[in-house]
Amino acid sequence: MHLHVVTGKGGTGKSTVASALALALAGAGKNVLLCEVEGRQGIARMFDVDPLPYEERRLATGLPDESGRQGTVYALHVDAESALLEYLSMYYRLGRAGRALDRFGVIEFATTIAPGVRDVLLTGKVYEAVQRNARNKGAITYDAVVLDAPPTGRITQFLNVSNELAGLAKVGPIKSQSDTMMTLFRSPRTAVHLVTVLEEMPVQETADGITELRSVKLPVGGVVVNMTRPSDLSDDQLVAAAAGTLDRDRIGSDLTRIGLPHDNELVDGLLTEAHEYAERRALEDSQRAVVAGLGVPSYELPRFSGGVDLGALYDLAARLRAQGMA
Repeated sequence: MHLHVVTGKGGTGKSTVASALALALAGAGKNVLLCEVEGRQGIARMFDVDPLPYEERRLATGLPDESGRQGTVYALHVDAESALLEYLSMYYRLGRAGRALDRFGVIEFATTIAPGVRDVLLTGKVYEAVQRNARNKGAITYDAVVLDAPPTGRITQFLNVSNELAGLAKVGPIKSQSDTMMTLFRSPRTAVHLVTVLEEMPVQETADGITELRSVKLPVGGVVVNMTRPSDLSDDQLVAAAAGTLDRDRIGSDLTRIGLPHDNELVDGLLTEAHEYAERRALEDSQRAVVAGLGVPSYELPRFSGGVDLGALYDLAARLRAQGMA
């Protein structure tokens, strides 16, 4: 696969997963481009760098492979206005005239009233990066492109640009460009990965997203279950915690053994917390079973209590690679 599209319901950590996947893919001297198209500057915040311009910038070294070789991750923040100016320059040679249109707000007007055109411009830049080859003088060629894409609820519309433009442009360069891009988006070179957490609503949205993607013949990659909790209790302990039958005396003895003062109130609090934890685990396990039944590969990443910094991103990248996603 050459193009990895990462989507997910808001709050599931799709930008984190996209960043970790880019680091995982950038091994053995490979170049990987990490793109974003939502205007949030999420990549810059994730890697703690200045806001990204509309140009490809070296961002980080990739995760080393078994021989210790690393690749390079580049980043690109794509916005529709800059993409349209580039488009006008390439296809209509409107360099200075195009910038004049931008000053009058014409570009913002055009991309607002025609969302399909906006998506063609955003995905068009990604398409160019994927299709680029050594004949593009001075341009970096990429072994993989990772796109931090819009949320699950909009991903099918975003990628299905040819259909979205059907009522706007029957012929012309934009229509031709959208049709050409669809050959890539529907090919085995592309995979759309969906990020979820083990909660009912995100998992259901993931299932609906897979159905929608398949309905328009867009290739589904895998499901990344993000922010999973550790298994702090054994299966027997979980059953007892859920039933409220954990041994109070043993808990008290364990607290005494480690030198922690305690009373009945503390033990009651621990039993309540264990009960809530067991209920939460039961809910997560039920949603994990739903994910397993979606018919696509799944991968799991842990929750970091202290948040995700650059070190955590490399940890997540290593886990994705170990599970075979990269």
